[in-house]
Amino acid sequence: MLEIIFTVILVGYFFQTIIFIVGTNKRFEKIQYEKLPTATVIVAARNEEENILRTLNSLASLEYPEGKLEIILVDDQSTDATGRIMDEFIKDKPHFKKITTHKDDLKLIGKMRALAYGVKEARGEIILTTDADCEVKPTWVKTICSYYQDDVALVTGFTTQVADNWFGGMQALDFIYLLTAGAGTVNIGKPISCIGNNMSYRKSAYDEVGGYEALPFSVTEDFTLMNAIYNLKKYKVIFPLDKDALVTSLPCKDLKSLIRQKKRWGVGGLGVPFRGFVIMFWGFLANLLVLLTPFFFSANWLYLVTFKIAMDFFLLYPVHKKLGIEKNLKYFFHHQIYYLIYVVILPFIVLPNKKVVWKGRTY
Repeated sequence: MLEIIFTVILVGYFFQTIIFIVGTNKRFEKIQYEKLPTATVIVAARNEEENILRTLNSLASLEYPEGKLEIILVDDQSTDATGRIMDEFIKDKPHFKKITTHKDDLKLIGKMRALAYGVKEARGEIILTTDADCEVKPTWVKTICSYYQDDVALVTGFTTQVADNWFGGMQALDFIYLLTAGAGTVNIGKPISCIGNNMSYRKSAYDEVGGYEALPFSVTEDFTLMNAIYNLKKYKVIFPLDKDALVTSLPCKDLKSLIRQKKRWGVGGLGVPFRGFVIMFWGFLANLLVLLTPFFFSANWLYLVTFKIAMDFFLLYPVHKKLGIEKNLKYFFHHQIYYLIYVVILPFIVLPNKKVVWKGRTY
């Protein structure tokens, strides 16, 4: 009986995977280089003295038409040397600007407040955001902005992670797996997720939804904003698979920080539309049944497990190849073990206690 249930679940998992693949491979027209709009990159940073210089160096290498790009750094009340590093770096770079959030501003909290500060100062037609532990390609801004046809209001892209060992490698693959699911659903018009360290939107669309001040608080502010713009039903929201727009972040250093990250995403994920819960529940069931393999072992059961693993590889391989990071696939089986465990355990971490600790703050 359980084998029949497992088979039915995997059939659904298969069709879900096909949807992700079809959506991710959707192609979009680009505008010409000379028609690129003005753009503002915003980086909100809190206590990132170890990482911020890596990000700043990559931002200084961005390729964009002269006079059309500005970069705003938001020091979100850092208690370390982050602000000083910013000041020193930008002193001879006029297209960089630094601002600082205020402790007495209680209209918004956390990263939403920092980003709102940045957007208020922005002069670009297109707002791009990345994080203070990320490295962007020189082509990042011009590639993302090239997708802004007149009817497009939001463009988000892929992020991977530095994969120097198995711990970072499994996280890097997981980023791509989750973002492939996000791209697949966004590009068929049913968005469930995006990532704020490789995200962009029209400032006019941001203003139209009222900005972060008008949105409910969320620890996943990126999806909250994307969902608000999508719900206007006036513009396209797209997620192109383009290696020239790939961003690389740093993996969590240890298990404690990884659990906190997953919990933050899990709590934020409670705000997804119903279709998101269906996808998460289907993945939960498929992975749970794989974990039950030792207790219900048989030849047929082993075939089903192999089929599930093959589907995950079938999803991940072409995306990694198109992004030029197929070397990370050597950590595929590390990711499979990691994925199996956290997908099954995460609901039991998130649902009893929704408190989130992030960047020294509790939400």
